[in-house]
Amino acid sequence: MKKISILIVLAAMCFSFSRWVKNDEPVPIPPSKQRVGNADSGYHYIISGDYIKSGVPLSLYFLVKGKEKTDVLNRGGANGKLPYDLNVVKAYNGEEIVVPNCLQCHAQVFHGELIIGLGNTLADFTEDRGGSKSEIALAKAYLKLSPKKNEAAKDFIAVGEALRGNLVTAVPGANPADRLAALLVSHRDAETLAWKDKVEMNIPDEVIASDVPAWWLLKKKNAMFYNGFGRGDFGKFLMGSALLTIRDTVHAKDIDSHMPDVLAYLYSLAAPKYPLPVNESLASEGKIIFEKNCSGCHGTYGPNGNYPNLLIPQSIIGTDSLLNKSNYQYTDMINWYNQSWFAKGDHPARLEPFNGYIAPPLDGVWITAPYFHNGAVPTVEAVLNSELRPTYWTRNFSKTEYDYEKLGLKFTAVKTAGDKTIYNTTLPGYGNYGHTFGDHLTEKERKAVIEYLKTL
Repeated sequence: MKKISILIVLAAMCFSFSRWVKNDEPVPIPPSKQRVGNADSGYHYIISGDYIKSGVPLSLYFLVKGKEKTDVLNRGGANGKLPYDLNVVKAYNGEEIVVPNCLQCHAQVFHGELIIGLGNTLADFTEDRGGSKSEIALAKAYLKLSPKKNEAAKDFIAVGEALRGNLVTAVPGANPADRLAALLVSHRDAETLAWKDKVEMNIPDEVIASDVPAWWLLKKKNAMFYNGFGRGDFGKFLMGSALLTIRDTVHAKDIDSHMPDVLAYLYSLAAPKYPLPVNESLASEGKIIFEKNCSGCHGTYGPNGNYPNLLIPQSIIGTDSLLNKSNYQYTDMINWYNQSWFAKGDHPARLEPFNGYIAPPLDGVWITAPYFHNGAVPTVEAVLNSELRPTYWTRNFSKTEYDYEKLGLKFTAVKTAGDKTIYNTTLPGYGNYGHTFGDHLTEKERKAVIEYLKTL
C-alpha cells in the first residue's frame, strides 16, 4: 500500500501524468552514499592534476602552438602559459607533458566570462581532433630525436590512433562522450586496466552524441548521466577520463583518492544568476503554473525545494531514444564495467540501464541551452511549444549568442539539411520530438513559466 500511495502522490504532483494512459510509471532513484572531500583541493586537482599521464612534451607543444598571453585561471608557471583546458604534468618517466583536463568539455566562455561547470557547446567533434597532417609529421620527427620524450607521448599516441575516426559527430557542440567511454573500456583489461591493442568487445558503430550537462546539477542527483546509468560511487565515474592513459590500478588508486575532493568541488558550484531584470509579477504567475504542471518531474525550488529524482520511461517522455537504447546494445561494456576494478572495493560503482531518461533539475536552466539530452532544441520557448522546434537550424559556433527572452541560443531555421553547421533533427540520435508537456499551455502561460525559469 505504501508503494502505491507514493506513486499516486507523484502522479498528482505532475498535471501531465493524468493525461497519460500508460502502464509505465516514473521510477524514483534511491540515493547512494558518497565520499566527502575538500572542494578547494578538488578544484586544484582538476586544473593541475595528473589524472592523465601521457601527452605532448611541453617543449613540442610550445613549438607547435606557442604560449598563451592570458593566464585565465591564474595558475602561474607553465600552466599559466597554456589554455585553461590543458594541464602541464609529469609523465610516468618524469618528462613534462601537456594533457587535456576536464574543462575541455565542462567549461565555456559565456559573454567574455569563463563559466566552469557549464557544458561546452562550442567544441567541434565533427572532425578528428588529433591535429593537422603537418602537425602530426612535425611531432613524429621531433619525438624521434628524444627517446624520453617519445616514451612520455607513447601511450597518448596509441590511444589517439585507436580512437581516430571513431568520435565524429554530425554537428559542432554535440559531444561523443558515451562513444569515447565505450571505446576506451574495449581496450582495457577489466581487472588490471592495462591497455590492449586488440578489441575483444562488441561495440556498435554509431556515435550517439549528447549535450554536456551542467556540473552544478549533480548535487541534487542520485544517479549520473542522462539515463541514470551511473549508480553507486560517483567518484569512480568522475575519473573516467583517466582511461585515456592509465596503465594500472596503482595509478587508478591514486586518482581515485582525489575523487572525493573533485566531487566536493562539483557540489560547491552554484548556477549562474540570470543577469537581466526579471518581471517579478509575471514570474510569480509562472511559478504557480510550473508547480502545477512541471514540478512533479523537475522538482520545486527555493528554501524548501525538493527534487524527486525520477527516471521517466521512454513511453512517457517520448524524446529521441537512441541514447537510452544504446545502453542495451553495449552489453559487453556494461558487463565489463560491472565486473571491473571500478565495481569493486569499498566504494564500488555500477551501470544500470534504463529505457528512458532522468527528468533533470532546472537550476540555471536559462544558461544551459541547447536543450534535451542531445541538444536538439535551441530555446526553452521551443521546449514548451513543440510547434516552434526547427527541423534544421544553425547558430554561431565561434561564440555564444544568446536570446534572453526565449531563453536559449540565437539561431536561424533553414529549410533543408546541409553541411556540419546545420543541426539536422531527422538524423538518428538528433531528434527534437517528445516532451510535449508544455503544448497544452497558452502562450501567456508559457511566457510566465519562462519568466519564472529565469529565477532558478
